[in-house]
Amino acid sequence: MNLRRSINPASQVKARVEVIPMIDIMMFLLVFFVIVTLKMIDGSGVTMEIPGSKTTQDIQKSTLTIGVDKDGIVIVDGSEIGSEELTKKLMSLKQETKLDIIIAGDKDTSLEGLISVMDTVRGAGINSVAIAARAEGK
Repeated sequence: MNLRRSINPASQVKARVEVIPMIDIMMFLLVFFVIVTLKMIDGSGVTMEIPGSKTTQDIQKSTLTIGVDKDGIVIVDGSEIGSEELTKKLMSLKQETKLDIIIAGDKDTSLEGLISVMDTVRGAGINSVAIAARAEGK
């Protein structure tokens, strides 16, 4: 009995690279990074026309962006929030980390609405507050 097999180069199966599983993985990674990138954009999901300014400065990071639309509705993390809820949220976040707040007001937002939100933020003991503006030609 001969247990030894003859090795014939013509009968060997050649190795193949399967492309379809690689495409699936690449599509998964693409979708993952797109979703993560969208989550990193402050104020995502809120469409506002921010007023322009010639003296804008870049802010390196913010902990929380608060949006105020033209009707005076306060928006945080894509959902509407009341003044008392905003105070509670700011107090709880203040306990966890140092807060840097950006208030993004729509172009047609009244000054009274922005001042009201700024008073709420400062009433929670947070002094690092900025108002968002888009850069105009200098």
